[in-house]
Amino acid sequence: MKVEVLYFEGCPNHVPAMEMVQQVLTRERIEAQIVSLDVPDVETAKKLRFLGSPSVRVNGRDIEPGREDDPPFFGCRTYNVQGKTVGVPPEEWLADALRSASHK
Repeated sequence: MKVEVLYFEGCPNHVPAMEMVQQVLTRERIEAQIVSLDVPDVETAKKLRFLGSPSVRVNGRDIEPGREDDPPFFGCRTYNVQGKTVGVPPEEWLADALRSASHK
């Protein structure tokens, strides 16, 4: 299994996103390859279908439900979680994505 954290240099939420990934993998007792991928420009964002910084993917799929068809975006990403805007996806989304990927 592979978990990717895509970000751009200077993103204030890159490190917290990486920490969240480590915490969830440890808590769920899941071994995975963790890849931290710097997206340096708009062209790379388009090529990678980057949805903003930070983005977390499990086996190539974004962990935020319903975002598969969104256009690429080179900028800071926010997440709407229970009516609040946050800069890091919730742990539950990653845990759900990991469980789903482990059953495939």
